[in-house]
Amino acid sequence: MYFFSALMYNEFGDNMTKRNQTKQVLVGDVVIGGNNEVIIQTMTTTKTNDIEATVHQIKELATAGAKIVRLAIFDMDDAKAIKQIKKEVNVPIVADIHFSYQFALEAIKNGIDKIRINPGNIGSKDRIKKVVDACKEKNIPIRIGINSGSLEKEFKDKYGVTSEAMIESLKYHVGILEEFDFHDIVISLKSSSVKRAVEAYKMASELYEYPLHIGITEAGTKFGGTIKSSIGLGILLYEGIGSTIRVSLSTDPVEEVKVAKEILSALGLYKKPKIVSCPTCGRLQYNMFPLVEKVEAFLETIEDDITVAVMGCAVNGPGEASAADIGIAGGKGEGLIFVEGKIKRKVKEEVMFEELKKEIILYIEKTKA
Repeated sequence: MYFFSALMYNEFGDNMTKRNQTKQVLVGDVVIGGNNEVIIQTMTTTKTNDIEATVHQIKELATAGAKIVRLAIFDMDDAKAIKQIKKEVNVPIVADIHFSYQFALEAIKNGIDKIRINPGNIGSKDRIKKVVDACKEKNIPIRIGINSGSLEKEFKDKYGVTSEAMIESLKYHVGILEEFDFHDIVISLKSSSVKRAVEAYKMASELYEYPLHIGITEAGTKFGGTIKSSIGLGILLYEGIGSTIRVSLSTDPVEEVKVAKEILSALGLYKKPKIVSCPTCGRLQYNMFPLVEKVEAFLETIEDDITVAVMGCAVNGPGEASAADIGIAGGKGEGLIFVEGKIKRKVKEEVMFEELKKEIILYIEKTKA
């Protein structure tokens, strides 16, 4: 198949990021694919049938920036809980189904917005058809989730645990859904290997017009997993691949959302406050690290597209600070505040944060006026 790429200006206005064009798929009121924004997803860590805890976490994740949230459906109680959960949340939710087509049917009955299945592990084709028919009736999309850790024996025996095996598994599963004339499909090909995942997603992007949900699965801890995810997802997004994204980390899923936003922001695919800060060296003459932490924490409370620089000395400090919307270049016990490239005033070290915060608020109010 042949696909063209759309060009989208990033936050600097002079570089452009291409996006592969795909079929559009509607998940609740969120459109994924086409030329739409890359959608951030994550997954709850609560027991789904603990409705109060699950609703609380979904709301936390939505506040952090998740546009779609996936739930593990482990048993029938989980599937039934969807009805009440849907009444209390404002983002589309996805049912993660394995081994039981009945759980999928119950989730659909109770108002789920999307189903994630591996068609090969929920039984015979007639069972798959029951799920497909129920999804058709309610216009619910299906994500085919291929994972290198759970490939079918026939593909592993022929290809090993490789990207080629993942693609062969994908072809089989897509073929099942297309055989039943179902095309509201989203595809994922996750692996804990960055190389294997990138290869598989690149091949899938050439084979299908369906939107791709990208992720490096079982990526690891908050530190190591962030690095692996940033490399793998960064490669794919830079090449225009990916309509939705999940960062998989062994930590609070709110952190997954934060990392996803940073990855997208770095590529000009998500507007959020950005901080530029000095790595510091022996020229530093004030206590900069606490200031950076306070500024970063404050920027997490706002959604405006603003760049703030916190710099350590007179070498690169004035240049970086003046290039940002708001900046400060520190000296011995004091610093210069820059606003839109111009020095505004000098402030003492002990009031740097409060004065910088005032300028950020004033700048935002001015740009909104």
